[in-house]
Amino acid sequence: MHASHFHYLPLTFPFFSILIAIFILIAAFIQIGILRYAYLRLGLSPSAALLVLAGSLIGSYFNIPVAELPERQIVSGEVVDFFGMRYVVPYLAERPETIVAVNVGGALIPGAMSIYLLFQHQLWLRGLIGTACVAAICFFLAQPVPGLGIALPIFVPAAATAVISLLLSWQNAAPLAYISGSLGPLIGADLLNLPRIQGLGAPVVSIGGAGTFDGIFLTGILAVLLASFTSGWGRFAPGGRAR
Repeated sequence: MHASHFHYLPLTFPFFSILIAIFILIAAFIQIGILRYAYLRLGLSPSAALLVLAGSLIGSYFNIPVAELPERQIVSGEVVDFFGMRYVVPYLAERPETIVAVNVGGALIPGAMSIYLLFQHQLWLRGLIGTACVAAICFFLAQPVPGLGIALPIFVPAAATAVISLLLSWQNAAPLAYISGSLGPLIGADLLNLPRIQGLGAPVVSIGGAGTFDGIFLTGILAVLLASFTSGWGRFAPGGRAR
């Protein structure tokens, strides 16, 4: 199978352009200093933060195949609607099979960043609890979609992550949000649902790709907003400054 078959945007371009617009807005806020402290609180320099977000967007185009599953009939070259989002089904002309792949921008980069934050903030127990809670929610809400694989409502990871992270640790809500909001959907929506993908006719099932990438990317933005919120609240809390 040709490598180009694994290179495609996880969303149709009009929807993907919304994520690009969000990235440009965040980049502008960093440059003028509005979110600079928030990223430092998260554990990243502003330049590193931009690299992570840009890497996630660019990397979402690339999928690394890791396994093949036999399939009776493949649905390809279509666009699938799910919860108001439109996902691209790649066109494959070869023998019927479902390729299991790992998305660079939606799995590898957030996964590596989550491990870094676990070490940086020593959030092993809370990170495990937060990830398990988000994974459980994503597992029960994820749905098999013919031609696409497993999909998740876009705001589920971000909403669940915000509540769980603030409950587990107000001070470290931002890194917890990135960790649990990245690893939770990957485990709960993608990995635990792999047995359900056969029979859906999906040519490529991408872990961290179409169906979950948008939610994972927005969770990265949410982590920054939580950093800004908790640090701003700390300045008005007793003691006079954020910790």
